[in-house]
Amino acid sequence: MRALRILLIVVVILGGIFVIVDRVAVNFAEGEAADRLKANENLASTPDVSIEGFPFLTQVAGGTLDEVRVGIEGYEASTGDGGEKIRIGDLRADMKGVDFSSDFSSAVADSATGTATVAYDELLKKAKSESTQVAPGVTAEVVGLSDGGNGKIKVAVEATVLGTKLPEPVSVLSSVTVVDGNTVRVKADALPEFGGVALAESRVRRITDFEQRIDGLPGGIRLDKVEAGRGGVDIVVKGSDVRLVG
Repeated sequence: MRALRILLIVVVILGGIFVIVDRVAVNFAEGEAADRLKANENLASTPDVSIEGFPFLTQVAGGTLDEVRVGIEGYEASTGDGGEKIRIGDLRADMKGVDFSSDFSSAVADSATGTATVAYDELLKKAKSESTQVAPGVTAEVVGLSDGGNGKIKVAVEATVLGTKLPEPVSVLSSVTVVDGNTVRVKADALPEFGGVALAESRVRRITDFEQRIDGLPGGIRLDKVEAGRGGVDIVVKGSDVRLVG
């Protein structure tokens, strides 16, 4: 019995040491991965990287990590328009089956899913323009975007009719969709009226409807679904063979 107790104590101690070593190793690996991702994507701040699953060391031995979660604040995505950028306030990605090279210089995930948020003031940069004539004596421009409820965007349009600005912006509810995996499309469900003046649909939609391209996301992930949220446009992203680093 004495020998059995000693054996059990040794097993517990060794198990505790293994857990400690495993956690130290995973913390080091997370830090290294975060630094590499920051450099690879030219990020302004260090991202959050969390390697899931236990034990970590056995995953390393097999050359594949079960799951890696990445969080990036303030990612500057390309718009494909003269080098202009659009800021993504919160980008989160959950990567599965991450294979890495022996020297850890590259890592590729089998699949990735996640979320991103684009604030309304960022999206407004694309919609907002100088007043545009939509009919003889009538000019209009988008002056605000906000949550319209039920996944819709409320688009506020300011109009001037025969030289007189309407006392309040005209609001229209718009649907938001993803096009071609890299573009957010905002389209009015119904057309607004400006001071009772009848306008051609094509002219009005030049103001109310617009598209915003969001390209060059980390690792080649792409837009999947989108809907209006309280603070901005909430986007679901996904991808396969996503390059984490390298």
